[in-house]
Amino acid sequence: MTRVGIYFAAVQFLFVTCWTVYVIYLPQLAAQAGIEKKWVIYILMADQAIFTLMDFSIGVAADRVARTLGRLGRLLVVITAISCVAFLLLPLAAPSGSPALFMALIVVWAMTSSALRAPPMMLLGKYVPTPKLPWVSTLTLLGMGIAGASAPYLTVSLRGVDPRLPFALSSIALIVAVSAMLWAEKHLAGAANAPRLQSAAAKPVRKPVNAGVILFFAAVALLGLGFQAHFALNSAPLYLRFAKPTELDTLMPVFWVGFNLLIFPACRANERFGGSVVMAAGAIAGALASVLAAAAPSLESLLVLQFFAGGAWAAVLMSAMTAAIAIGHVGREGAATGGLFALLAIATFTRMALVAAQLNKDPSVSAMLVWLPGLAWMAAGLLLVWLSLRFRGPA
Repeated sequence: MTRVGIYFAAVQFLFVTCWTVYVIYLPQLAAQAGIEKKWVIYILMADQAIFTLMDFSIGVAADRVARTLGRLGRLLVVITAISCVAFLLLPLAAPSGSPALFMALIVVWAMTSSALRAPPMMLLGKYVPTPKLPWVSTLTLLGMGIAGASAPYLTVSLRGVDPRLPFALSSIALIVAVSAMLWAEKHLAGAANAPRLQSAAAKPVRKPVNAGVILFFAAVALLGLGFQAHFALNSAPLYLRFAKPTELDTLMPVFWVGFNLLIFPACRANERFGGSVVMAAGAIAGALASVLAAAAPSLESLLVLQFFAGGAWAAVLMSAMTAAIAIGHVGREGAATGGLFALLAIATFTRMALVAAQLNKDPSVSAMLVWLPGLAWMAAGLLLVWLSLRFRGPA
């Protein structure tokens, strides 16, 4: 199981890296395609809207396809190949000056890249034994965390580099990695006694969507919104109270360093105390770290708080993944994890919409944004505590 977890971590690292390369070069490529700079934020919002729709849809489709052993792996390879070709063509098509062609490639890439979000989590839920699920999920999320930590350094290193090179390298690396998905699926199925699980998956358990499930996903929405406000909107202004703008590239990754290091003790806590307890504790700890960071008296104290905020988000996200898989078990894991990713995409869309409207530059709004992550995370944490006591939920 550890080897598969490391493999999924590599896939997620490459997927997030592709997104980072895309965001770095999108303004330049859009200008070459004849699209004004002001429309770039709306293109990114459209990407998130597509992710929202496709994450859930592909998750549902993955549940249906996965009832036949091996078919999902092949499908993921094909869809990812289409995604990588579209991604590879973006810097080649942009100089043609055709906005329609450029946007069509972006739509194809955004739609197909969703195949690497919910379906791999569905495979974990289908085959990985419940006691080992937190560990494999931890390794998978570690790939995302490492990619998040390396994003500022990637931005600096790619300055002045022809976009065709990073687009080509990241596309080729991703499709090569995903080509091993067939091995991963067969390895998981073999280790988990495939005939028995496959038979169970063929007849999904139809569990009603009760109030506990709805409130769990409401908590996820609050947590996603809090994360976007804390990291994407508030972190840089908080650092600029004590540091120079040129130092942000080395300061911003501290959050992800905390994520990558503290996710391991969070995994052990998940195995011992249960996902719902760790998720609630992570939400409350993140709320406290965010509130204290807003009033940090020095750069050193801010760095410590950002480190622990990243660790809190790791506990929340890892526990949310395992909880979503448990909610969908048996036979609905793709739909549940797809819904989780869709809610996180909605949170990203909301943050981008706020930036597009320039509300974050309004003094009264920015003053409230400082406290929004703490309020959102605390509300989600208390809701999760109540759910744990009231429903003894599926986490």
